[in-house]
Amino acid sequence: MNLLSATTDISSKDLPLREDVRLLGRILGETLREQEGDASFELIENVRRAAVRFRKTQDERDRLQLEQTLDALTPSDTLVVVRAFNYFSQLSNIAEDLHHNRRHRAHLKAESPAKSGSLQLALDRLEESHIDAHELQAFLDKAIISPVLTAHPTEVQRKSILDCQLIISNLLSNRDRVEMTPDELAENEEALHRFVLILWQTRMLRTSKLTVSDEIKNGLEFYRYTYLSEIPKIYANLEKQLEARFDKDMKLPPLLRVGSWIGGDRDGNPFVTHEVMQDALRQHSSLAFEHYLSEVHLLGTRLSLTDRLIGMSDELHAFAESSPDQAAERKDEPYRRALILIYSRLSATSKLLGNEIAQLRPLDENAKPYASPEEFIAELDILIDSLFRHGAVYLARGRLANLRRAAEVFGFHLAPLDMRQHSAILEQTVSELLGTGEAYSALSEAEKRKVLLAALQAGIPLMGALDGYTDTAQTELRIMQTAAQIQQRFGREALPNHIISKTDAVSDMLELALMLQQVDLLEQGSKPALHINIIPLFETIEDLRGCGPIMDELFSIPYYRDLLKSRGNTQEVMLGYSDSNKDGGYLTANWELYKAEVVLVEIFAKHGIELRLFHGRGGTVGRGGGPSYDAILAQPPGSVNGQIRITEQGEVISSKYSNPEIGRRNLETMIAATFEASLLDHPHHADGNPEFMRIMEELSLKAFAAYRKLVYETPGFTEYFFTATPIREIAELNIGSRPSSRKPSNRIEDLRAIPWVFSWGLTRTLLPGWLGYGSAVKEFIAEEGEAGLKQLRAMYKNWPFFRGLMSNMDMVLSKTDMGIAESYSELVDDVELRERIFGAINAEWEITIEMLFKVTGNTKLLQDNPAFARSLLTRTPYIDPLNHLQVALLLRHRAGDNDEKVKRAIHLTINGIATGLRNSG
Repeated sequence: MNLLSATTDISSKDLPLREDVRLLGRILGETLREQEGDASFELIENVRRAAVRFRKTQDERDRLQLEQTLDALTPSDTLVVVRAFNYFSQLSNIAEDLHHNRRHRAHLKAESPAKSGSLQLALDRLEESHIDAHELQAFLDKAIISPVLTAHPTEVQRKSILDCQLIISNLLSNRDRVEMTPDELAENEEALHRFVLILWQTRMLRTSKLTVSDEIKNGLEFYRYTYLSEIPKIYANLEKQLEARFDKDMKLPPLLRVGSWIGGDRDGNPFVTHEVMQDALRQHSSLAFEHYLSEVHLLGTRLSLTDRLIGMSDELHAFAESSPDQAAERKDEPYRRALILIYSRLSATSKLLGNEIAQLRPLDENAKPYASPEEFIAELDILIDSLFRHGAVYLARGRLANLRRAAEVFGFHLAPLDMRQHSAILEQTVSELLGTGEAYSALSEAEKRKVLLAALQAGIPLMGALDGYTDTAQTELRIMQTAAQIQQRFGREALPNHIISKTDAVSDMLELALMLQQVDLLEQGSKPALHINIIPLFETIEDLRGCGPIMDELFSIPYYRDLLKSRGNTQEVMLGYSDSNKDGGYLTANWELYKAEVVLVEIFAKHGIELRLFHGRGGTVGRGGGPSYDAILAQPPGSVNGQIRITEQGEVISSKYSNPEIGRRNLETMIAATFEASLLDHPHHADGNPEFMRIMEELSLKAFAAYRKLVYETPGFTEYFFTATPIREIAELNIGSRPSSRKPSNRIEDLRAIPWVFSWGLTRTLLPGWLGYGSAVKEFIAEEGEAGLKQLRAMYKNWPFFRGLMSNMDMVLSKTDMGIAESYSELVDDVELRERIFGAINAEWEITIEMLFKVTGNTKLLQDNPAFARSLLTRTPYIDPLNHLQVALLLRHRAGDNDEKVKRAIHLTINGIATGLRNSG
């Protein structure tokens, strides 16, 4: 049965997308014919036509014909088919992204009303709500909006592939934006052929496992692609709009900063060491200086202004006179001479910080290094002020202003790096510092607090020679020492945060404080100064329920309150979406997260502490993913308040930020949502509505019971999961430095949430994104009848939180296919187990679809999102054959077929399915 709402009809607005897909498909087909021969081309065409026909007709005969064709493939033919369908998905994604840009630009050209999620509409709404300049300035002064990049163990694309995709995207974009002559079109198409050929002849899979250093390099590419160029432009645009709409003297501080965990997150990753953390900061800093030096050199070639034609400020005159450039031919070019001095000082600073970058030789190799980014900015301001004073406004506001803003945002460290470690590791380290061994761990929570506070207030150094500690404690203490060195070298902003995974007690925070004290990152005195934010991470259902009392007790400790004063009286709290979902299911996890935020807002207000929430969202709905704009606006009132950090992971980073235009739009959307959630009154009709809250609590309890019953209480479920999904084969892929489990075991509890979600996604079950909802709603309606259903529909209509839950689940269900999921169940030899577990999953899926439609009033999935429905219908026929081949390959591999082609084909199908669905973990 086809549950998708879209038809194959293409609207006139989408015709350019169809043309782009056909063009890229034709070029790929021609490349296949040239490289693999006519027989391979015809084989792939037959498979493609059969897959498309089956998706249209849903006829069992078409399905059988497709399966028979695929089953007859040799290992070599299988590899060709898998690669072809994989690349078609990649090229379709490129065309779709370009089409989103095309539609966005057409909207702007037509001067149509601003779209929801746009910065323009957010500012319109602020004006309509009569937000005055004083209130807005106060908001801006404290605002922090920070997407944080994390390494992702299911990111499947190689950098070489991403680079090639970006070039193809640019070539395709040029056809759309530039009116080309026939010769230029032919040249463009030849270039497309060239890079599709490069794609075809490039190895998709990594031959060695990623190291953390590789992951750091990969993460930094998105600064090259997008952040370094686009973030200054966002500031320039926002600044211009704020001045025009509110106050010409309004100041825009650096509220948008992109952070990173890559190289600092050691929770469960033994490969993140103090050397790796140092390497991360060196790589960060090197990229920042590479950008600054490149921009300063370019400005030097362009700002050829002569003092014979223009005036200049006294400050610029004095600055240019101090330049090492005394060449007669540039004596009358003060801006060039000033930039040559800036270049020399930047080069000296980079060298002092230990960076290794390719650069032009500075004119003065003994130039004085900058003491801080502020010194660099001050010298740029000399040039900018002089240009403004003498009427060169366009020059002052252009590339030079963008460089100044980049220096303000990225500093000499590029990105704030977070550290993270599990609370159990911190406890072990502190017990060794205290010299009590296991006796400390055996203490009650109250006794631990007493011991820790006494040690903190005494301020006596506890750390001895590192070789006297266990390997675990040595590693942690070296990390602390390195953190202090990094802050001393690159500044406090380079390493501002430490997150504590699995926080479940006040002592967890005090233990970290004691470790920081040993390296003077917590300084004693009448006013103790804490130089790193101590951030608890609450991630299981139990932890989320306990976070309010824990923070209440923490804030009741005068010593800790004193520490917070040195951090601007602000406390950050991180909430984990992934583990809470794996622990309690989609609906319960989201409700417990919502309730936790409500409680935290109350507790922080009680103590007069500023709350900053850090949302640990994944890419998929099963890990908290979904549209960022809707997610931010659906937060409880008071929980955003101008400050928000959100993790960005894996393929989501690629899809959001590899294209600069899309990247800029995503960042602007995040800013717009934060403005609206913080400054506008939204109709959160359910907040404080006792009936809605009661219903949500009941649904959550019922969904939790249904989820736990199947996943954790059904005999054989774990065996089914490890057999009916490619979880073991995922672990063999060279796609991440972090192990897939926290400890060696076959327990779902020990499995990381990312591979848990990824595995269900590959089988087209996507169970973590919907399980529990159907049974809960069905039981609730059975108990409360038509009145209960009426209330659910009112919640869907009036409550952004509940509507967001339904919308995200609708999207997840649209990607499921129980026919394909059933074929994966054939991997389970035990017939009784297979039929029992898959039968239960399928029954829950059917109930979920039925209850979703009952509440929303829709009759098709994606009924309210036809564009995505059409996109999915276009891509699905190219995913289906990969699923079928993956099952067949897994059967062969697990039966003992060790042919390298079989193993490689399995890994390629994993890559291709993730690419086609546009999500992994």
